[in-house]
Amino acid sequence: MSTAFPIVPWGNGTNIYEVNVRQYTKEGSLQAFMQHVPRLADMGVEILWLMPVTPVSVEKRKGSYGSYYAASSYTDIDPLYGNEQDFHALITLVHSLGMKLIIDWVANHTGYDHQWTKKYPEFYRKDSTGNFTGLYGWEDVIDLDYRIPELRAEMIRSMKHWVETYDIDGFRCDMARTVPIDFWVEARGECDALKPLFWLAECEILAYHEAFDVTYGWEALRAFDKYFKGELAMTEVRPLLNNYGLYPVGSEKLLFTSNHDENSDHGTEYEKYGVAAQAMAVLSCTWPGIPLLYSGQELPNKRRLHFFEKDFIDWQPEVELHGFYQLLFGLRKRNKALQESASVIMLDSGNDDSLVYLCRRQQDKVLVMLNLSARPSVIKIDHPAVAGTYLELFSGKEETLQRAYHLELPPGDYRVYHITSGRQA
Repeated sequence: MSTAFPIVPWGNGTNIYEVNVRQYTKEGSLQAFMQHVPRLADMGVEILWLMPVTPVSVEKRKGSYGSYYAASSYTDIDPLYGNEQDFHALITLVHSLGMKLIIDWVANHTGYDHQWTKKYPEFYRKDSTGNFTGLYGWEDVIDLDYRIPELRAEMIRSMKHWVETYDIDGFRCDMARTVPIDFWVEARGECDALKPLFWLAECEILAYHEAFDVTYGWEALRAFDKYFKGELAMTEVRPLLNNYGLYPVGSEKLLFTSNHDENSDHGTEYEKYGVAAQAMAVLSCTWPGIPLLYSGQELPNKRRLHFFEKDFIDWQPEVELHGFYQLLFGLRKRNKALQESASVIMLDSGNDDSLVYLCRRQQDKVLVMLNLSARPSVIKIDHPAVAGTYLELFSGKEETLQRAYHLELPPGDYRVYHITSGRQA
């Protein structure tokens, strides 16, 4: 299978930063978030994904603030976040710094008092008594019916509104698998006619790459969760990562250690991975795919954020992992081995608590060694493709490696060796 829509040129070797505007600052506004955008640009963030900033339905709302994903409008901005002028100002700032902005799009369902429930009640699924209903057991939302052509047309008009009015750069599509793929193909065709856009799907179905550039890497994430709980061996996790390398050229997997669901429902990366939290971040930034960073991970934020109530990240003057991500994101832009069409080899590390892999494209190489355990790990590799003179990303030291190489890594430690064309290695 080949992709019908090539990824936009700036999507190659990129990264995504998920912005939870409500919880990002004490103010919870677009204007307050804007103060952080230059810092994120300096860190090397390229795509900002804004969680929904549309108004939240009141009827059957969960908690005081409700779910971002239970909208009462597809085209309005929630006054709690700001207004149209604020959104325009944010887009202008983001674009002036060379970054892109995509928005969350919730096409499967709306809140109970969405504007369409009055204007277009025929767009919704009904139960046997004619009441609005949903298929997935969510108590605060009702499902739309994609068998209705008029719904499809109106949904696409709403999506195009954000491209035409605000000049956004793409969509992250919530629960994309619950909406028929043929709708997404139609929507992308019409929206991309306005400008080439970036499309991220919250699903892991290979066929959805007919419409989307990127799909989620849930399967690998869940496998790692089980590994850290002692429920899976690393030998069972490695093949899942390798499977992601079999996706069609032009299709990417989203790799992450946290997002809004993970943080609130399953815990922070420090709860889940302990001492190996940063090693897992290195994996998400160096395995072929596109890395996602969630609001506050660079701080690092080590607590769960409330989902249905107002909360905020306690930003400190020192953003501890700013330089860490700056190095990783910079390497992705410079080194072809972390970009499209690169190959990756999983190397035998000699033990079941580490991952070692080599990414290659033309003259560029990235060799990654990760100790994912809470104890020291001796890594032993022997492969002809390893040989070369590298720079280690975090220390900046040059090192010549032979095909046979061994190293003892402390608990949760990592090494990223790279050969980047255009520099003397």
